[in-house]
Amino acid sequence: MFRTARMARSAPSTRTAMAAALAALALTTLAATAPAGATPSAETATTTATATTATTARVNGSARIHYALNPTDEMWFTIDAEGAPYTHPVPGVPTGLPTDARGTVHFSHRVAKSGDVRQADATVDCLATGGPVATLTAVITKSDAMPVGQRIGLSIYDAHGHGKDRLGFSWGVGNMDLDQDGSPYQPVVGTCMALAPFAPVTSGNFTVHPVELSEAP
Repeated sequence: MFRTARMARSAPSTRTAMAAALAALALTTLAATAPAGATPSAETATTTATATTATTARVNGSARIHYALNPTDEMWFTIDAEGAPYTHPVPGVPTGLPTDARGTVHFSHRVAKSGDVRQADATVDCLATGGPVATLTAVITKSDAMPVGQRIGLSIYDAHGHGKDRLGFSWGVGNMDLDQDGSPYQPVVGTCMALAPFAPVTSGNFTVHPVELSEAP
């Protein structure tokens, strides 16, 4: 397991500048439009129809996944996440972001070799959806395997009965950086940041209800 980087305390002016830049980036993204002449496919039309019937983005479900690096271990994830746009104000972004969210995540990992079971609970702080895929982040509130306060990233693919649902988790394979000495460590996970859903579901399922991003109030 890589060590987790500690965040350095920035000066107030630096934090404000970074927050303003993030806000500008979010507004630029919201203003983007689809390429001219693009024709939606039947699948896209179905996804859009689903999105417009839901009031908020949601991800729900409980499932066991197959983790290729430890194929005999038993790993379960239970997710209950709901979008809550513009409800988490931060310095420099008083309205919050369109991906603000609430909810809970619980996961357990039973190690086959030892029989040890490691568990954690986390509070959702960000959710982004696009068609059958969602990314979310949550902050650890209770765990015997991770530090309380650490943010984790999850990705979910809802196969809608056509194949297997899938899930990815930030500490599994992808979240790595190198320090000044060239040694690997696990960096801080930003809101809504997650890698591709690499692990197939073997039991249970997840449901993704996508909703388009909304403008600031």
